[in-house]
Amino acid sequence: MRTPVIAGNWKLFKKRAEARELVNGLVSLVKDVQGVEIVVAPVFTVLAAVKGALDGSAIKLAGQDCFWEEEGAYTGEISPGMLVDAGCSHVIIGHSERRQYFGETDETVNRKIKAALKAGLTAIACIGESLAERESGATFDVLRTQLTGGLAGLSTDDLKEVIIAYEPVWAIGTGKTATDAQAQEAHAFIRGVVSGLHGKPAADAIRILYGGSVKPENIKGLMAQPDIDGALVGGASLKADSFAAIASFSM
Repeated sequence: MRTPVIAGNWKLFKKRAEARELVNGLVSLVKDVQGVEIVVAPVFTVLAAVKGALDGSAIKLAGQDCFWEEEGAYTGEISPGMLVDAGCSHVIIGHSERRQYFGETDETVNRKIKAALKAGLTAIACIGESLAERESGATFDVLRTQLTGGLAGLSTDDLKEVIIAYEPVWAIGTGKTATDAQAQEAHAFIRGVVSGLHGKPAADAIRILYGGSVKPENIKGLMAQPDIDGALVGGASLKADSFAAIASFSM
């Protein structure tokens, strides 16, 4: 059985006081949730504040990005080891916004995943197609290219600390959500690619999350799909009640 993961990507929101308020509310609301791995990914500047508020809870902490070098003359970057030092257990890598606005490529995603794993972090590796790519019938080609590029050089053992997040770019922050069937189709394809690269046992074990306008109203339908193992949540993770409702999908 694959333990579901519900991860909240706060993006560029929440200063320290707001972050503490959100986490304090969330900790209380999900204290009885069992069998679900809950992760929050705040901005770097509030990691320490959030870590303090999470102490004593089962909620895990993630960075929203990392660099592929551990230290050096790389102004503005954060290394995987620094995330570990700040209390993180996970890191999001290759989010579509990083690809769109900051030049992230499959090669840089791959380098970052390897660096994150070396530091002991679990990598949440994001892939997904644009609206134009979906409408042109290129969805599977895009997913295969991003997946094989991002996982290049990783061993089957490495995959134990990788979570894949399928985020159709056209559904992120737009209010549009892939239908349950569309999401399942993509997840099943992704699992098939992993099987081809690393074998069926590895593919059966890896967790694949859906991301793209996930809300309390659509989480149950998504989680009912056989290949969907959780969600990478954006806007709905910025309010304790809505994120808690998503994390409590099985209750």
